[in-house]
This record gives sequence, C-alpha cells and structure tokens, in this order.
Amino acid sequence: MKRALITGITGQDGAYLAQLLLKKNYKVSGTYRRLSTPNFWRLHYLDIYDKVVLIPADVRDSKSLYETLVKTDPDEVYHLSAQSFVGASFDQPLQTSDITGFGVLRMLEEIKKFNDKIKFYHAASSEMFGDSINKPKNENSPFHPASPYALAKVYGYWTVDMYRKAYGIHATNGILFNHESPIRGLEFVTRKISNGVAKIHLGLANDLKLGNLDAKRDWGYAPEYVEGIWKMVQQKKPEDYVLATNDSHSVKEFVLEACKAAGVSSKKIKSTKSNFRPLDVQYLQGDYSKAKKKLNWKPKTKFSELVKIMVNEDISRWERWLKGEYFFWDAITSGDDSYIIAKKRKN
Repeated sequence: MKRALITGITGQDGAYLAQLLLKKNYKVSGTYRRLSTPNFWRLHYLDIYDKVVLIPADVRDSKSLYETLVKTDPDEVYHLSAQSFVGASFDQPLQTSDITGFGVLRMLEEIKKFNDKIKFYHAASSEMFGDSINKPKNENSPFHPASPYALAKVYGYWTVDMYRKAYGIHATNGILFNHESPIRGLEFVTRKISNGVAKIHLGLANDLKLGNLDAKRDWGYAPEYVEGIWKMVQQKKPEDYVLATNDSHSVKEFVLEACKAAGVSSKKIKSTKSNFRPLDVQYLQGDYSKAKKKLNWKPKTKFSELVKIMVNEDISRWERWLKGEYFFWDAITSGDDSYIIAKKRKN
C-alpha cells in the first residue's frame, strides 16, 4: 500500500485528492493548521473524514514538517498548503510569501534530509503568468506575476526546479488554471456567485455585489484536475504540466450562466469598486496539450455544466437548511451567510 501525505488536506483540492487516493488504495495522511475552529467540513462532505490521518502542522515551522514526515513516512508528498486567496494576498503580503512561497522551500529541504526518494508535487498557479499576451499559456510561457500570491507561487515554482536539478528529487510543478466545485471556498468569486444567486433564488438575499466582471479565466472542474495531479507524480521523469480547458470565460459570463441556472435576474448582480483588487489579471487561458500527450489527461466538464453543478448544490444546501437539516457546510461560519442563519434562528 502506497503512503501519501497531503499538506492542506482541508482545502478543495486536498479533499478531492484524498478521496481519489483512497479509491486507489493509498494510506492517506494530511496536515491542517491548528485553529480554534478546525475547518474539516469538506472532508465530512466527501465522507472521508474518518478515513484519513490528520496531523496538525505549520509550513512556517521546519521542525513541524520534519516530524510530520517521520510520522507518515510517505512515498508521495502533495504540497497544496498555501494562503491561496489572491485578494487577501494584497492585505497580507508577508504572510502570503512565508506560507505560499517559503513553505515550499521548507518542505523540500526537510524531504531532502529525511528521504530524497519521496516524490513531490507542488501546486503552482496560472496566476504566475499574469497579464501578458492574450494567448493560451503553456509550460514555456513567461511569468508576469501581478499579486503577492502570484509572486510567492513563482518563488515556489523555481524552488522546485532547483531542487529537481541540484538534488535529483522527483519534484513536479502543476500549473493549474482555475478549477472550481461545490466545495470551493466562499471567498472565491465562482462560489460567491453560485452561493449568492442561490440565496436570491430562495428570497434570502436581494442582490449580490462583485468586483471586476470583465476579467476572463479558464475554469475547469476540480475533481478532474486532481486526477491530473496524481498522474504527474506517477511519471518516471519529473516535469511541469499545465492543466486547463483551453477555453476562457469572463466573470460576467459566469454570472449570466449562474442566473440562468437559478432562474434569477442578472440585474440583481452588481459590480462595485470596493470589491476590485489593487491590480487584477484581465485574461488567463491555458493550453493543456502537453498533459494530453504525456499524461493522457483532458477536461471533461464544460463551462455551463460546471456553473450549473455549483448553483444547484448551493440551492440544495440552503433548501436543506431551511428545512432544519443538519449537515457539514461552510456558510455557517462565513460573514453574511452566518448573519442570515443567526437572524433566521432568532426569528
């Protein structure tokens, strides 16, 4: 039985990857940040909470990482842990650099000390490309980072490249373009939209305020992308790969599809300057040709289908809550949603 360690197992990709590896008969361990309110809802949602070994660890603490390697003795390490919200990186640039950038260096250094035969995956990001020429980006496209988050990811990317060349570690960068799902965080625009139109549909909200509606992204379906991640690590020779859909849609298009799925008017969705980032990437589209050729990987879920999946699930969640059902869900502790929930209970 293979052993895998997933840093950031409580996130969207970490949870889906854990589910995939369990199906492949791995022993799966995962790290999480010790908080006063641990964020395990995704693992419960996928019904795998009791099937994985959870270890509190901090990517800012090298000793913590080494002890985690000793406890789990993994064959493969999937490093997904990061401060992954682009908007927050402008407010917390130093913390983002330390976690998202230097965290990669710390993990690779501890792997080098503990067992340099471990296969290592780093979750790089399409945000590294930033605004450049409006054409699909592949593994050879130059980086033009436009946020502290993207800068940190570029640092992690080149750290992987250096450890691969200098120490012979089987280290891979996965340059994933935006990938979404019903367990995407509410701070991300796609889930903000699907959750927002669900509330409007059920009369729990009157409108939804967003930022830049013109920004275009290449959006895929997260469960399909973790399959690509696993395939990268299984390759004999470690290389870097882009995962994408080769298609791009604006935030406004996402809004229109979501409103169509929920049966609400798009006039209820408003763009406000207060929700704009200091600097935003206007266009991102990937080219997954290499992954298709070498990994036999390609996306299956179309854009409109992805939006419908997310909207329908958020409508279902709010309907279940209105019926008084108890289930694991992130809205309970999230800003405006928690206010709606508390206000309804009070009445």
